[in-house]
Amino acid sequence: MDTFRSKIIPVTTILAAVVVLWYVFAVILNAPFQRDLDQRSNATPGTMEFIGKTLSQPKPTMPAPHQVAVNFFENTFLRPINSNRSLVYNAWITLSSTLLGFAFGTALGIVIAVGIVHVATLDRSLMPWIIASQTIPILAVAPMIIVVLAAVGITGLIPKAMISTYLSFFPVTVGMVKGLRSPELMHLDLMHTYNASRAQTFWKLRVPASVPFLFTSMKVAVAASLVGAIVGELPTGAVAGIGAKLLAGAYYSQSIDIWSALVAGSIVAALLVMVVGVAGRLVDRAMGGRPA
Repeated sequence: MDTFRSKIIPVTTILAAVVVLWYVFAVILNAPFQRDLDQRSNATPGTMEFIGKTLSQPKPTMPAPHQVAVNFFENTFLRPINSNRSLVYNAWITLSSTLLGFAFGTALGIVIAVGIVHVATLDRSLMPWIIASQTIPILAVAPMIIVVLAAVGITGLIPKAMISTYLSFFPVTVGMVKGLRSPELMHLDLMHTYNASRAQTFWKLRVPASVPFLFTSMKVAVAASLVGAIVGELPTGAVAGIGAKLLAGAYYSQSIDIWSALVAGSIVAALLVMVVGVAGRLVDRAMGGRPA
């Protein structure tokens, strides 16, 4: 009952408010085009009929929620999984590069964090460049990565994964640095009193203390990795993937397909974050942490 009151009711209320506002903006944004259509056909619909027309346009400026829901259902459950129009197929194409880039980014972030914590020179020299790298827009970096890798014969999954890596390693690096430095001075002094080596202090104190920080940063990293995979599909002219669906929808002015692909991407991101969260709780429990 407490979970229902504290989580389900607030989330449902916000979701209902978003849907209502979505319908309102759909009517407002689609109204000018509908008025133009009515003037051309000399039609004078009533208010409710006019609103109904704005919410049922085949190529609306902003599709209504029910239009997106119908399109999403058809392209998810009524299409063969191997069809280019299937959202499941396109989501899997994007997910494959997302997971590869996320794995690369997590590994790279952990390695850099360990180096920064243990080598003062890297902390002073490398960390500012890592922060500066994230100020460059990914839309500017993605074509450069793809062109450079294509020049050396690397195409397909790897370039998109590299873009995901570029976005995902930063939160892991920052979170892991904070986690490795989280043990209190008292605990470090205690390890020193026990004559523990740097390796023993690292594995028995710093690493366990960094695990909650790692999984928190991984939640951000996996969502960023998905964004990188989608952005990586845009300059390559990909024929499959969520990014490809966005491109095709924009090219043919299929706004409903665009919004449906965005919803699919959002669901994939939410599932990925949920999986990382569950993995974090399992690891925490395996290490003796108390369940929240």
